[in-house]
Amino acid sequence: MQNHRFAVLTLALACLLPSLASAATPYRSAQQILDVSPDSDWRTPDPANLLYMNLPGGRVIIELAPAFAPQHVGNIQTLAHEHFWDGESIYRAQDNFVVQFGDADADDAAKAKALGSAKRKLPAEFQRDSKGLTVSLLPDRDGWADQTGFVDGFPVGQDRKDGKTWLAHCYGALGAGRNNEEDSSIGAELYVVTGQSPRQLDRNITVVGRVLQGMELLSALPRGPAPMGFYADPAQRTAIQSIQRASDVPAAERPRLQVLRTDSRTFADATEARRNRVDDFYKRPAGHIDLCNIPVPVR
Repeated sequence: MQNHRFAVLTLALACLLPSLASAATPYRSAQQILDVSPDSDWRTPDPANLLYMNLPGGRVIIELAPAFAPQHVGNIQTLAHEHFWDGESIYRAQDNFVVQFGDADADDAAKAKALGSAKRKLPAEFQRDSKGLTVSLLPDRDGWADQTGFVDGFPVGQDRKDGKTWLAHCYGALGAGRNNEEDSSIGAELYVVTGQSPRQLDRNITVVGRVLQGMELLSALPRGPAPMGFYADPAQRTAIQSIQRASDVPAAERPRLQVLRTDSRTFADATEARRNRVDDFYKRPAGHIDLCNIPVPVR
């Protein structure tokens, strides 16, 4: 019965994806499609699920994913509300991988920063039941999942056999660092993917959100030394002025951001335009697109 339900869902969502344009239909680029998108195809993120990471060079805006990692997101919201990261740093920048931030002295009990009222123990939230999710599915095969798509702007993988869905480690994904024990993360030490998507980490680490704006402030940081990218000299770290919940900032001071709905016709059409790009430059349309090569537009 469950497989039948997934088949029906797949068929229904696949209808959003247009067929290849015929010779009589002029090709429209993804940008041209976005330029004429209706306002109803855009959503305003809930400020309760937004973080403002304020760095010397500007602001990084992150959207959290409570539908996938509710306990981690709850802890992160508590830590931000209690100013845990204020004055801490980005202490790792590994080439073609991640930047990591938090308390660089967290492993030293004598120096570690107090966690306030945040929880000290959380379960691993690597994946969740697919029941209750509406996934805008992609038509192409994926090497890391039975099928892939998007849920509320977040790239996901799915396994129809075991009925599980998880957030994918695409560029800009925000994950909760852990030790060897799968339940050793609490959201105090976080990382952002800045390199080639490390999909081998999917379902091995709790992913808690993704960067909406300001990736250039993270991806362009000087790399730390091999092999792991931890800065040997603390002076090389990037100071974190503050990480705030958007809901703690007066409404008039919040940036007015909208994210393209990934269950919209605009998103489906723009994705197909990227999947089969036909213009003077492209001589051979790919007819295929990778989950992590699909941007979710923000305006």
